[in-house]
Amino acid sequence: DALAATLGLENVESLGAYGGMMRCGEVETQSVDAFLAHVKEKLNCPGLRYCDGGKQVRKVAVGGGACASELEAVAAAGCDTFVTADVKYNQFWDAKELGLNLIDAGHFHTENPVVAVLAEKLRESFPEITVKISETHTDCVKFY
Repeated sequence: DALAATLGLENVESLGAYGGMMRCGEVETQSVDAFLAHVKEKLNCPGLRYCDGGKQVRKVAVGGGACASELEAVAAAGCDTFVTADVKYNQFWDAKELGLNLIDAGHFHTENPVVAVLAEKLRESFPEITVKISETHTDCVKFY
């Protein structure tokens, strides 16, 4: 839910895949390039790996962390685009064959949006303690 919200998805529903943790929602119809720029900005990614499935972006599935094994479920749900992480080389080819835009935004960057949500829940549940989000925890993967 936090990843879907960060990316501005509307009409968000559970995809029912990956233990119910994946979501799908809608964005204004746009080119893959425009959506890539949006994802990079919203997730503060240093870079994205992607496969252009040949469709404009409208119905987007998201799965924080390594959810690329759910390509078939994403395609079956009618999604044209999938944002996740840790995508293997052959999964990009599978996505292209399915006509699915596949975006690997990195493990850290697809899971990090939930940190603020969890911190707020902890603050609400335990008002007597100070909850602080780390200022030094970042992605260990760097781009050259």
